[in-house]
Amino acid sequence: MLANRRFFWRDFPQMIKTALNRKDLFKAIGPGLLVACAAIGGSHLVWSTRAGAEYGWQLLGLLLLANLFKYPFFLYGQKYTAATGESLLAGYRRKGVVFVYIFLLINVLTGIINIAGVSMLSAALLGGFGVTFLSIPWLTVLLMVGCAVFIILGHYRLLDGVAKLVIVLLTVSTLAALILAVGEGSVAVDGFEAPSPWTWASFGFLIMFMGWMPAPLDLSAWSSLWMFSREKQTGHFASVRETLIDFHLGYGVAVLMAVIFLALGVLVMFGSGEAFSEKGTVFSQQLVEMYSRNIGDWSYYLILFAAFVTMLSTSLTCVDGYPRALAACTTLVFPKLLPSFHRIHQIWIVFAVVAASIILLGFVQNLLQLLGFAAIISFVTSPVLAIINFWVMSGDNVPEEQRPGPILKILSWLGILFFFGMTAGFVYAQFIL
Repeated sequence: MLANRRFFWRDFPQMIKTALNRKDLFKAIGPGLLVACAAIGGSHLVWSTRAGAEYGWQLLGLLLLANLFKYPFFLYGQKYTAATGESLLAGYRRKGVVFVYIFLLINVLTGIINIAGVSMLSAALLGGFGVTFLSIPWLTVLLMVGCAVFIILGHYRLLDGVAKLVIVLLTVSTLAALILAVGEGSVAVDGFEAPSPWTWASFGFLIMFMGWMPAPLDLSAWSSLWMFSREKQTGHFASVRETLIDFHLGYGVAVLMAVIFLALGVLVMFGSGEAFSEKGTVFSQQLVEMYSRNIGDWSYYLILFAAFVTMLSTSLTCVDGYPRALAACTTLVFPKLLPSFHRIHQIWIVFAVVAASIILLGFVQNLLQLLGFAAIISFVTSPVLAIINFWVMSGDNVPEEQRPGPILKILSWLGILFFFGMTAGFVYAQFIL
């Protein structure tokens, strides 16, 4: 029994060797990479880059800590499904329908805002290619509609194919930018003294930084649902071992890219005396120009392309993922609607895009405020989702050898305490101090 509870990295080499001997491994790869596509967006391009640009390397430890504490709860999303054959949200339903309603409420609140935020940044970057025939808000609406049509017509198969292509292009282009930036060296002016992020005044930024690092915790349900779509596409339902490889591949890429984007912020902007604008078009121009100016003007479109692909992939996965989770909640609350899941998913996609468009056209004045609010909501809801995910993974319906072992239990409780502690600190800093 003890051998079955060893932490994953002790078994990882054998796990890979065993899985590689199976032709079904490739059929299992997909949901984890989709999570990476969703993650490598606002959290990396905006918050990791800003963290490096404003505070240098000081937040690298917090970045790794946030990824570590969210790790078990993202892991439970895919592992629960592989171990039980049902979605993580079905596990919520086992604990009581109230938990499905809690997830539904959180997803409606965060989903619409996050779709609007990441799509607006995508549109702002698209403007860098000379697409100026519409204002940024209307260009964002057009982009969201395009994503919705893409998902509705292409279904999971097209989304899966795009995700794998994006991961390759994004990794290559971003690594190229990092290598070039390292060659140029630091841009900090002489005598520059870095500000400290460890103050109450900076606490709001820390929460925003961690809210999407590497992604909002509600994305743990997406990979669980995408496993069924992958099964429908390939005819193969992933085993626990295959699922662990897929998950760690995607999660590992997301963490690595977060570090790389922070490093880019340090190398190309930290200490330069510049600050980011909160206006979408200006912010996107700054983001690209700060790289190309220090790396070389020739690299402008390379950086712009990498940034746009990053955000477009995030927009696509969000337009699919949030409505998919909402559709799953709907069918769990009303089981008779299960045969109409595909249609309900499409209805939620339309609802999410329309609601996000209303927010953008009527209430948002700048980009970073929207992204910041979305990131804060994502973090303060993390403790609730973390507790439910841990409880579901520890349920009696999960085979004993697949339940969290001692190390994962300790890490889970530390993560829950961390989320509660940081949320309490944010409330104190914003409303009491």
